[in-house]
Amino acid sequence: MFRSILTSAALVMTGAAAFADDHAGGTTSMVCVEAGTQAPEFSAVTAAGDAVTFADITGENGAVLVLSRSLDWCPYCKAQALELETVKADLEAQGWTLNLMTYDAPEILAEYSAEKSLSYTFLSDTDSAMIDAYGLRNTEMPAGSRFDGVPHPAIIYIKADGEVAGVQKEEGYKTRPPTEGIPQLVNLINQGAPSAP
Repeated sequence: MFRSILTSAALVMTGAAAFADDHAGGTTSMVCVEAGTQAPEFSAVTAAGDAVTFADITGENGAVLVLSRSLDWCPYCKAQALELETVKADLEAQGWTLNLMTYDAPEILAEYSAEKSLSYTFLSDTDSAMIDAYGLRNTEMPAGSRFDGVPHPAIIYIKADGEVAGVQKEEGYKTRPPTEGIPQLVNLINQGAPSAP
């Protein structure tokens, strides 16, 4: 089992570099990196095909950016995408937006979000430029293969001024940071909890 929401929140509060917890699938490490720095210059395309910058996708206080592998062929990513809808309203109430980015083409994201009636923002990074900018490309994938350019799944918390407040990611791709912990972490950020080093 994952650690409790309170322990997950400690990544933002205490600046811990990492922690591990044994569970049925092995050992999972949640890592908080690059917090306290400015996010890379942002550029992506929405599921509707519109080019956007960070200013276009952030809320009054910030944006949660979920980097996922694919909504075309990855069942773990599809499951996470469904779960994320459950925290959208809570994030909006706190002045944050919810955004999911993959290397899928916009039409794949549009089809999946419409089929599942998902209302948050889907972003396409077909050339993996943003995935590379955040240092999350899975370099174990064969160059030129269908999987070339996928990220290591992660959740990035970016304040409205562009400062990265925290990054959560897993060692593997089958498990993801607990969705229900996202609003708690955002609440801590809004309260001015220090970023991790």
